[in-house]
This record gives sequence, structure tokens and C-alpha cells, in this order.
Amino acid sequence: MSDNDTKKPTGDAQPPPKGAPTDTPAAKIGPEPSNPPAGAKVDNPPAAASGPTGTPPPKPPAGPPPKPAPKNPGFITATIDGKEVVVKPGTNMIEAAKLVGSDIPYYCYHPRLSIAANCRICLIEASNAPKLVPACQTPMAEGQAVKTTTPKVKEQQRAVMEFLLLNHPVDCSICDQAGECKLQDYYMKYDYRPSRLEGTKALKNKRKVLGPRVVLDQERCIMCTRCVRVMNEVAQEPQLGVFGRGSHERIDVFPGSELSSNYSLNTVDVCPVGALLSRDFRFKARAWFLSATPSVCTGCSRGCTTYVDWMSQDSYRYRPRENEAINKSWMCDEGRLTYKYLNVGRVLQAQVGRRASRAAGEAEPVTTRKEAVQAAAKALRALQGGKQLAVLASPLASNEDLLAGLSFAKSTLGVSTVYVGGRAPGAADHFLMTADKNPNRKGLELIAKGLGLKLETFDALTTALTAGKVKALYAIGTEVPGDVDAFAEAAGKLDVFVAQAFTESAITAQATVLLPASVHVEDEGSFVQQDGIIQRFRKAYPPKGDVVPGWEWVRELTRELGGESTWKRAVDVWRELAGKVAEFAEFNWEKASPADREKPGINPLPAGADGRPAGYREFGTPRVRGI
Repeated sequence: MSDNDTKKPTGDAQPPPKGAPTDTPAAKIGPEPSNPPAGAKVDNPPAAASGPTGTPPPKPPAGPPPKPAPKNPGFITATIDGKEVVVKPGTNMIEAAKLVGSDIPYYCYHPRLSIAANCRICLIEASNAPKLVPACQTPMAEGQAVKTTTPKVKEQQRAVMEFLLLNHPVDCSICDQAGECKLQDYYMKYDYRPSRLEGTKALKNKRKVLGPRVVLDQERCIMCTRCVRVMNEVAQEPQLGVFGRGSHERIDVFPGSELSSNYSLNTVDVCPVGALLSRDFRFKARAWFLSATPSVCTGCSRGCTTYVDWMSQDSYRYRPRENEAINKSWMCDEGRLTYKYLNVGRVLQAQVGRRASRAAGEAEPVTTRKEAVQAAAKALRALQGGKQLAVLASPLASNEDLLAGLSFAKSTLGVSTVYVGGRAPGAADHFLMTADKNPNRKGLELIAKGLGLKLETFDALTTALTAGKVKALYAIGTEVPGDVDAFAEAAGKLDVFVAQAFTESAITAQATVLLPASVHVEDEGSFVQQDGIIQRFRKAYPPKGDVVPGWEWVRELTRELGGESTWKRAVDVWRELAGKVAEFAEFNWEKASPADREKPGINPLPAGADGRPAGYREFGTPRVRGI
């Protein structure tokens, strides 16, 4: 194949090949051929006959008329359903239609994946095409007129829906995708007719376990191939393929392998129907019973932007939320499953006295929040300014909790060194997951620097405990990167151990005063991820029991120790103390808040497919391609 075979025609006149005979004088460049055609050679051809008046006839046009100059240079100007739209060159019709409020349905298209154009429900009419064209694959052209609501387009959409539903099982009542399924939405909008199938439906595997986290219902699959492209292009781990032909075509893993990627649950996100399901979430809750709140993943220092889906006072799953700077549209599986610590093993009641020293079966005394704060203040008052008092801070705490806690540690307790706790490091991967499993280590470092506090490692604290240099400990979070049992044994020898904690452990059992602290979904606040990007998260639901935010415990302790504190919300802590951290100066806490509602009257959001709310799933789709 020559180079010219791959070139598209431009409509311009093409020069003849070298040596080809031509009648155009301007094309006769170079020497005359050695074997000219027979006949007399005329050097000066006679002039053309003139008209009756002696004026020469008009010259014929040299070629096609020149293209009109673009209305908006550098952009494409066209009309969609009679409305003018101005877009960048290369913008496809689906994205352009959103700008003027026209909704073009689609299944296989995803703004961050390659174009497959195989579902065919996005076919529309275009003025420069004789047939219907796929809107996902066709870029807008200058002066083009696009129509998305003509009878021809509507009949095409109805026919595609009928084809997709031909062998689809009618099991919406037990399908996890019910309530956030594009097949349901589009059936009500574009088809809404009973099936005309007279024979039996094609039967496939209903419960194909693809891997440790994903199960496939092959009968529900509409072969959009989004999942295959996600594994090939995003995770770059091609573990899924298309097998078979015709009505028996199916998605499956390659023989002898399984869907074991750390990004396998992204296939569940992008599946527009209920074919791919999370084994962790399957049959746990209905989509219309869940609410979604903008949040941040606390699984590692990447800080992926998420929705937390919850019901009552329990979290059910994390889903990725669009963020071009951090995680695009994706999340790792390990991060998704970290939501479980929000529900299980929580510290719910304030306690005074070591629980580990109580006899088996002994009833725990009932302690009110007021009594716990008074006991903690009494214990810490005698240690103010002493060298035997240490402070342990966890990088799982929010910026607001750390600002309040470390300011209290410096100004009220008189410490100058803070020991860093947190989760132990783990594995990293090639895409999003980092080795640091703490969401706010960067925030802790910036706050300590701004307050003039020195940070020491957890190993330094264990050394000081072993040497007897530390007799009292105030902990903002009880997560430690070392041996939990060994540290709990050392903490049991402390005279005073005041701990703000949200998860029960052997360490909290050794606390002389235990103050139950809220997790990030129970209060609003912010984290700083590893690249220094500050992210806000919103409160999903109120905490249980005696649980309150860490900054609120600090407020009560400050008052008991004779100080003043008027904080009522996390934003009050930020306004008062964030000015001490130079890196926080340009961050507007109020304006940077993610929206708690996408449409008026909906608060909080219902959960939805593709990381978007049901009914408004395309909100926030990025205008750029790429992963």
C-alpha cells in the first residue's frame, strides 16, 4: 500500500503524475517527450474566437468554490437541534450536544475511553452525511446541522432498544443495578413497548465469578465493551476479552486467568447495566435507599476524590468522583474497601479507666462526655509544660482536627515535639495506589511546620517509652505503624494516657481516658494529599453514641483547663488557625467545598452509575479525553 492510499481526499485539484500527458500548458514543465504524438506541432495556437462584440468569453471556474471562512476562527461553529454551538475542533457530537441541552443516549461511549461505536443508540442525523452517523465517533464540522429528535432518529433509538432487550433477562427486581441502570432509563424514554420475541431467550452464565471482587451476569450484558477497554487502557492489565459470535457473544476472562487487577471494580462503575457486580456490595442495599455525599478516599496518600454511599448511619461503598488533577474517573480496589472501618469496631462511648484492667465479665461504668472531659483535663493539668508528656498525632485526622489538637498541644500543654503515628506503609502500584496508607500526612507536616512544632517518628516514641522518658501521652488518633500489641503493652505502663480514637484496638483498651472521635464521613473538613492538593469533604451522616469531632474534644478540654474556645463548626477552626500555615493561605475553605446537591431539591444525592448521580449521571464529565 502506498502513502497515497491512506490519504483522505481533500477536494482540491491533484497534480498529474510525472510524465503524464496533459493539455494544460501550465503543466508542461521540463523537456518535450522524445516521441511526440503524430500531427503538426503548433507552437502558437490560434486565439479563441471572440464574441459578437469582440469581448473574450468568461473563463470557466478553476475548481470548487472556496470554503467559507469559519465564523469563529480556531473553533467549530454548528447547529444542534436549531441551537448554535461553538466547540473546539475534534469535539464529538455527544459532548457538543450537552452544551446546548440536547441529550443523545449512549451505552458504549465513555469520555475517558477509546471510541467503540458498537451500541448504535447514538445514531443521529447530520447535514453532511447521507445516513445516520454515530454521535460518539463523529466530530463536529463547520456549518454542520445536527438533528437529534427527528422521527428517523427516534425510530432508530427504539429499534436499538428493542434489539438490546431481545435476550435481556427480566430480573430488575433482584438486580443490584436497579435504580441506576441506563437500560431502565432508556427503555422508559425511547422504547416502552412489550417484547415481540416469540421464541426463548438466549441463555448464558448467570453467576460467572471473574475474580475475587467481581461477578458477571452474562445474560444482562449488552456488549458495550467498556469493561474490556477499561482493563486494556486504564489499568493496562488486559484480563477481559470478547468471546463467541452473534447472540452467544459474551465477556469473559482469558482461559486460565482471573480478573485479579487492583482496578477490577472500575469495570463495575462503567458497566451501564447490571452485568458486572461487586461481590462486596452485591445484595447489600438498593440504589434508591442510598444517599451519596462528596468525600475523599482515606486508603492512601493519593486521596482519590470520591462519593461515599450511605444509608442511616452506615457507609456501604466508595465510588470515584471526577477530579482531573488526582484520580480522573478511577479508584483502586483496595481503596474502595477501606470504607469498612467506618462501620465496624468503632469507639462509641467515652470511658474513664483502663478497660484492659477490668475483670472478665465486669460491667463497664457509664461515663458521660462531661465526666470524661473533666477526668482528662484533671490528668493533663498536672503535666502542663512537663518533659514527661508526649503527643502522638495520626495522619488519618483531618486538617481541622490537627490544627485544633496541635495548637492545644503547643499553647496549653506546652510541648514542642509531636510524634507521628498512622498506618504502616504497604504496597504501591503502577497507577493510583501509593505506599503511604495515610490520607493526610502532608497536612500533618504542613501544620506542624506552621505551628513551629518538631515532628519525630513513631520509633522515637517507642524508644522514649522503653527508656521511661515519657510518663504521659495525649493521642490524636491511636493508629500506629508498628506492633500494636507491643505498643499497647508499653502504653499500659503510662501514668496518663488520654486518647481521641475512632476504632477499638488493644491500644484504646489501655487508655486512662478514652474520647470517641468522629471519622471523616461524620463531619466536614479537609485533607492534603501527597502532591499538596487540599480537598474538602462533606458530612454524610451524624455520628453515633458519644462520638464528636476531634476539634470539639479539644474545645472542651481547652475550656476545662481555663482557656477560651468558641468553635461551633469545623470551618471556625479553619478560619482561626489556618492562617498560621503559609501553604493554606490560598485555599478558600468555603468556596472549595464540593457541591452537596447537583440539582435543586435533591439533597443528598442518590447514588448512580459511572460515579454520577442517578438521573444526572453526566454531570461533571470532563471536556477532555485521556486517562
